[in-house]
Amino acid sequence: MNELLLAAPMRLEALLVSSGSRGRIVRRTGMGPARARRAARELSRQQGGALLVLGFCGGLDESSVPGEVIVAEEVYAAVDEGHPEQRVRCAMRDELVLRLTGQGMKVRSGPIVCVSKLALGERRAELLAGGAIAVDMESVWLADAAAERPFGVARVVLDSPSHELLRVGAVAGALRAAWALRRVSAALNDLAAGD
Repeated sequence: MNELLLAAPMRLEALLVSSGSRGRIVRRTGMGPARARRAARELSRQQGGALLVLGFCGGLDESSVPGEVIVAEEVYAAVDEGHPEQRVRCAMRDELVLRLTGQGMKVRSGPIVCVSKLALGERRAELLAGGAIAVDMESVWLADAAAERPFGVARVVLDSPSHELLRVGAVAGALRAAWALRRVSAALNDLAAGD
């Protein structure tokens, strides 16, 4: 089996992914573009037949709910924040959707936009208008570590326009998202790079 290189930005994400991944090593990359770029340089030198980024994201449309899984078709940087235009297709998309569908979780696929700071309120609407269905702060910059390897992103919605983190009921949504991220990791246990 050709081993996957697993990356998760935050400590909590890495712990949840590790708890479901039966002994696979999960590299914690840090939150935000600067840490993601530094981590990508390190990850590019590590063994692994494919790079898979797992973690949380923000949903951008009203139908998005905590615990929903977003599999990226592509990831791209928000150019209105001064980032260079960068779009990366996610070659592992079809395999990830196939393996995650039917696991008791809502799964959707679409573009994920990457930003420098948390996207709340009106910012979500702006990003949705640009074509993305979810937002994170690392994936496009971590993609540089894939180089010639297949690349994939599966993110779990932590909050959305109708389920903002700072609202009443946010704890239940966060728990659903944590449960789903662990389930995503477990569902991908037998996924080998090159499948």
